[in-house]
Amino acid sequence: MTAPALILLNPADSVAVATREIAAGSPVQVGDFTGVARDAIPSGHKIALRALDLGAPVLKYGQVIGSVTQPIEAGAHVHVHNLGMGDARLDEAIGGAYQPTTVTEDATFQGIVRSSGKVGTRNYIGVIASVNCSATVCRYIAEAFKGDALAEFPNVDGVVAITHGSGCGMSGSGEGLAILRRTLRGYADHPNFAGILLIGLGCEVNQLAPLADSLAPRPEGLLARLTIQDEGGTRETVERGVALVKAMLPAANAVTRQTVPARHLTVGLQCGGSDGYSGITANPALGAAVDLLVRQGGTAILSETPEIYGAEHLLTARAASPAIADKLLGQIRWWEDYTRMHKGDMNNNPSPGNKAGGITTILEKSLGAVAKAGGTGLMGVVDYAEPAAPQGLVFMDTPGYDPVSATGQVAGGATLICFTTGRGSTYGCKPTPSLKLATNSALFRRMSLDMDFNAGIILDDGVSVAEAGAALFQLMLDTASGAPTRSEAHGMGDNEFVPWQLGAVM
Repeated sequence: MTAPALILLNPADSVAVATREIAAGSPVQVGDFTGVARDAIPSGHKIALRALDLGAPVLKYGQVIGSVTQPIEAGAHVHVHNLGMGDARLDEAIGGAYQPTTVTEDATFQGIVRSSGKVGTRNYIGVIASVNCSATVCRYIAEAFKGDALAEFPNVDGVVAITHGSGCGMSGSGEGLAILRRTLRGYADHPNFAGILLIGLGCEVNQLAPLADSLAPRPEGLLARLTIQDEGGTRETVERGVALVKAMLPAANAVTRQTVPARHLTVGLQCGGSDGYSGITANPALGAAVDLLVRQGGTAILSETPEIYGAEHLLTARAASPAIADKLLGQIRWWEDYTRMHKGDMNNNPSPGNKAGGITTILEKSLGAVAKAGGTGLMGVVDYAEPAAPQGLVFMDTPGYDPVSATGQVAGGATLICFTTGRGSTYGCKPTPSLKLATNSALFRRMSLDMDFNAGIILDDGVSVAEAGAALFQLMLDTASGAPTRSEAHGMGDNEFVPWQLGAVM
């Protein structure tokens, strides 16, 4: 089956999307529009279906994606040269579209049940740095378990160093330190870690004791901590750390996967390297899979606050309470103030790659990004790296930068990441597996060793969004049961821990 040259996403739209490159002068037809392409229209880009005057709103998905910055003729290419963000603000309609979800628990996966009752999808040992000064020691300890070092422990997925660039040179109180500690605590308590070794230098602002004392109990021998200055130096700490991890391995290996309901699965929703197809294929398919997960009692975490900007009304309309909607809108206002303080612009996103793929304004990108969240109610809004609660669809305030956003989601409890991409992201993540969902078949073929799912079948093969979503949901369950992702097969994910840094560096 060959996809039509143009797709009209909503009858009210003033633009259609090209599914392949259209030469200038080519006859085109979609919906009620029949005409000629006045310009070359790249694949994934927009063509005007009618003449649009200066200042007129431009509609895609049935929503405003910006306003005309110079008059546009029917058949013309619509992009950054003639479309700007404008100042459109839409009615929030708080709670107007909320409907409770009826939960039916019949889907399962093979999970790792921890003593806490939490369920993991992977079985790692984590070596966590309190400060950048202990990062190299953490890496040396983890590297001692590469290669065949774990051959006798087949149920252990690996030893991973969780390191970062902060922990000192910061205020001893305030938002910056609170976020770092919350993020480290979320990783240290994560159900994908069987055991944890904390490593500090000794004199840092982010002291080990408050972190260690805040952690949930673990079985004996599966939580340890070392301070480099107390151990006598780096070599001594590495030797002691390797010995402690070796002592954890037998207990960590003594796990068996069990059949558990899908309600124990928490999925972080990411998009990166988006293109003009993201909001047409991969994001709606992921949204359909999320709806299936939520109907099983599972949890999905939508994030990247700057990348829902302009589409927040679609989420507040689904809020289970006015307080949930108000918290989300408060986060939006914080980002407006934050970017203004730094002389930035909320429309500085889309990135150059997004624009090359056909996305023009942040409004357009956000409308496509929100499709990842499906259509169930918004049950909670949390701050960065806070536990995602309650079950159902939860929004977490994060930057749009993918590693920072995903780090917050994992700290919040995500045991699986689903990452849509149109340009080709290669993001891997430890301890949480990351599925890469291609928006188009050309990308899936070109980067076949990095992509896990081809949402291009929606355009190319006539597969419905619901059918693609059901197939993706099954892939999510299989991955949660231990099936390796492409990034795991490549051994990726050791360097993607990037906590959000706020506050003065001193």
